[in-house]
Amino acid sequence: MKNRSNLDKFSLWLLAWPIFIEVFLQTLLGTVDTLMVSRISDDAVAVVGFSNQLFNALTTLFITIAGGAGILIAQKLGSKRTEDARTIAVIAVKASGMIGLLISIVLYLQPHFIARLLNLPEHLLPLSDTYISIAGGGMVLSALMAALSTVIRNTGNTRGPMYTAVGINIIHVLLNYGFIFGAFGFPQWGLTGVSISTLVSRLLAVLLLFYMFIHSFERKVGLADIRLKDSKLFKEVLRIGWPLGVNMSCWVFSQLVIYTFLATLGTKELAARTYMNTLESFCFMLGYAFALAAQIQIAHLYGAKRTKEAYKSAYKALYVGLIVVSFNALLLYLLGKRLLGLFTDDKEIIAMGISLLALNFLLQPGKMINMALGNALNAVGDTRYMMVISIASMGIVATGCSYLFGIHLGWGLIGIYCCMIADEYVRGFLVFIRWRDRKVLRKIEASQGDSLSGQQVHAVRGVRLEA
Repeated sequence: MKNRSNLDKFSLWLLAWPIFIEVFLQTLLGTVDTLMVSRISDDAVAVVGFSNQLFNALTTLFITIAGGAGILIAQKLGSKRTEDARTIAVIAVKASGMIGLLISIVLYLQPHFIARLLNLPEHLLPLSDTYISIAGGGMVLSALMAALSTVIRNTGNTRGPMYTAVGINIIHVLLNYGFIFGAFGFPQWGLTGVSISTLVSRLLAVLLLFYMFIHSFERKVGLADIRLKDSKLFKEVLRIGWPLGVNMSCWVFSQLVIYTFLATLGTKELAARTYMNTLESFCFMLGYAFALAAQIQIAHLYGAKRTKEAYKSAYKALYVGLIVVSFNALLLYLLGKRLLGLFTDDKEIIAMGISLLALNFLLQPGKMINMALGNALNAVGDTRYMMVISIASMGIVATGCSYLFGIHLGWGLIGIYCCMIADEYVRGFLVFIRWRDRKVLRKIEASQGDSLSGQQVHAVRGVRLEA
């Protein structure tokens, strides 16, 4: 009964629905941020969008550890090595926290230099100094949130991070409303208040996640575990994690570079892309939930050497995801003008956004292929392949072609967006071919065959000795 209960915990749907709600609420958090900040000014929106791209880029530095650890935790639990899973979890949280602290110090001390380095328009620098120093100074909290959520989720407990997301969303919305509009007796601090609201929400989330983390394994995590070390297991984390980190950083840094291209086009293009980022998130979040759930399930099945089930799980997530994201993209296009009108009254920005929403219908299926099958390859540890194709496609197609067509040839925002679509489909085709070939899964199947042959030889020898 216990084994059956453990298997049920790692079923695709039971893993996916809490992830969906968590992602939905996080997306809602971003939407509320953008919507409320838009009441300050379109310039403030541009700064928040630009700064968040920077934060996402820096996030990859600690996601390298957390992502690799999450995959290994699910694999170790699948192979019944629970103490190894626990050790990996503790090491990952410590390492991510230390990296996050270093990033926080740099962002707090040098916001102006960083904004100038990334070509932010001159008139936006005062706002960026405020937002980057305060919100960026809390990156250590983002690092701990990422590590703790990943660990907890990969033990099969996807509900815990979901409940946390519910709580911080409510708190964040209330604090935002208070600081921006001067409600509930709060001072009307504008973008500074939004930054403080973000910090407070993240701090409360970290406290809740720490409590769940302590009780996530058979043996409770305590203060004595701060000294816990295991170089062999940490090398395993890095073996999977560093290519995963490079893969993720390729996407984030390509987006950051593209934002610098947009900054040269103008503030309106930058604001339009920021609004589109918010709306796009609602398209793929359910598909992403299935893709992430599939990664956890596949890693668990891979650890248990149940390769056939692992192979089919990726396609199941892909098929469901394609239907969902395509429907969402169509719905978003039909309602696009009204939705964009919630954020801004600028007709030029709205016109740009509507054009991008039409192209978004082409973007989302390609993105879903990457999410489902890319996560499946990550789950079985094939992260180096993902790294190689990401460096090539994102460097040449997404970034290089965006400059060529969007800036050099003067196609502007539409040209850049088309290059992003092309990148998704190039990578999508490559991950599909890789997963279909089952290269990593065949190695496990071969090792199982060798093990079975060895057992048969020993059995025959035993029979001969008895005879």
